[in-house]
Amino acid sequence: MSRTAAFAAQTAKRNILMGLVAFLAVFFSPDPTYGQTDERLTRDRLLLNELQRQAFLYFWEAADPISGMAFEADFGWEIIPVAVGGTGFGAASLVVAADRGWITRDQAVGRLLKITSFLKKISRPEWHGGFPHWINSKTMEPFDFENGKDVIDTVETSLLIQGLLIARAYFNGPGSEAGLRKDITLLWENADWNFFTDNQESGIFWHWSPTRGYLGLKIKGYNEALITYVLAASSPTHPISAKTYQFWSNGPNYRTRRTFGYQIQASPYGGGPLFTSQYSFVGLNPWELADSFVPSGYYVRAVNQTLSNREYCLNYAPPSYRYSENFWGLTASQTMNGGYAASSPTADHGIVAPTAALSAMPFTPHYSMEVLQYLNGRLKDKVWGWFGPRDAVSLKEDWSSPHTLAIDQLPIVLMVENYRTGLLWNLFMNNKEIQNGLTALGFKKPAFQDGFPEAVVSVRKSGQNYRPESYEIRRHPELGQYQIPFWSTTAGQAAFVLSDPEYSDSPNIIEMTVEVKEGRNFLLLPDRRPGDGRLLKLTMTSPSGQTHSLPLRLH
Repeated sequence: MSRTAAFAAQTAKRNILMGLVAFLAVFFSPDPTYGQTDERLTRDRLLLNELQRQAFLYFWEAADPISGMAFEADFGWEIIPVAVGGTGFGAASLVVAADRGWITRDQAVGRLLKITSFLKKISRPEWHGGFPHWINSKTMEPFDFENGKDVIDTVETSLLIQGLLIARAYFNGPGSEAGLRKDITLLWENADWNFFTDNQESGIFWHWSPTRGYLGLKIKGYNEALITYVLAASSPTHPISAKTYQFWSNGPNYRTRRTFGYQIQASPYGGGPLFTSQYSFVGLNPWELADSFVPSGYYVRAVNQTLSNREYCLNYAPPSYRYSENFWGLTASQTMNGGYAASSPTADHGIVAPTAALSAMPFTPHYSMEVLQYLNGRLKDKVWGWFGPRDAVSLKEDWSSPHTLAIDQLPIVLMVENYRTGLLWNLFMNNKEIQNGLTALGFKKPAFQDGFPEAVVSVRKSGQNYRPESYEIRRHPELGQYQIPFWSTTAGQAAFVLSDPEYSDSPNIIEMTVEVKEGRNFLLLPDRRPGDGRLLKLTMTSPSGQTHSLPLRLH
């Protein structure tokens, strides 16, 4: 079965995509290229393939030979530490690499066994199943990071375990794969999340030192650490209570805010750096998650955060930074002085980190592809290396980072794959332990009325205000069709009309009827409609008789 066919079968099985059942009428302008390979779609696929494969090579070719783990980066230090969180991303990238045939299944398992063997060797009782942020693989000791050389980092530990659990789900065969699953289960069950609460039931401590105890900072949202609480609640051996989790969501950075024209639920002021909407969602499927703080769902939340970040870059950042529609995205990265900073609309350093827009591919695929084409096109000689785009770029200073960071490069591989196939989301979310933890914390599936609530419409700044513009959509690289989410409160037949408002006297572009289920559906527009970016109007008449419209541009 081809990858496209496999993807279509898999998503249909999960009831995430709905095929077209019947066309009432279809009207097209003459298309001399009909039946030929679409060059734009082919170009998108090839570019995504190149991006993912080269970014993966950072983990495959430049990892630590002793442990098999990911180097954070080669900073030119005498001792280069390996990164615990970066290795979690690396473990998940081995799944992508094996699934796409870049390496064999045996090669992936061999590398993972090397990693788990090392982790088992260095773990010690006083770490309570956690791991440091960085490790000196030669001495098997923690490497100095911020608070000292003896600090256990619960967030980095959770990023590691997220990747390992994805690998455990994928490598489900006998022999060495069974041994790998045993190793991962041991590491997973050994993590004593409850210990890192100090039995207070008021949040998880970010750092713990065997010699100095709890180091003060508890993890409070919203940030990259949602996965920490989900894993802690999902633990089959040392789960936290729901009361402990309440600390995460009860702070000032878990409020609904309208930021640069977009409403972001559970948001800090300014929206925050984009990695906060990406790291936890390597495994957690945002399409399937909502709660009382994010009733619109974590997918819509991530889209709005990304669009807000982009809007800041386009209309609020200093013009000298030279941000543009092809060059935007603020997140954590290297800085020009050799340091590291979490860039955001409230802490803008004039630096774009390519991982920001590229790892947002599931949320803003058209806008993210524009950035990718620019980086791989006009800027390629300046910003593209053996491992893909460099970590950070400043057009103002004509500078690009000489480094590649594991926690920036490897999420590109993973989030692009989730956009293309949902592979990692499926593997992680099918874990019964994870589902039990999500239920314990009060997560539920999103629920909407009829219409297009998850097709987020971009806004355009008009004076001091914003006006809705359009839903920007690009053909899905695996399906080769435009994919539009919509909701119906009842099952039955829904009618759709795609028209061009500028030519109201002309026939509609498409008229069709689709059999829909109750809840979320995806409309797949056929592969012969205008893709020129003109403003169009999609009208839906639901089975209940309600009518909804969506302004959109097809690219």
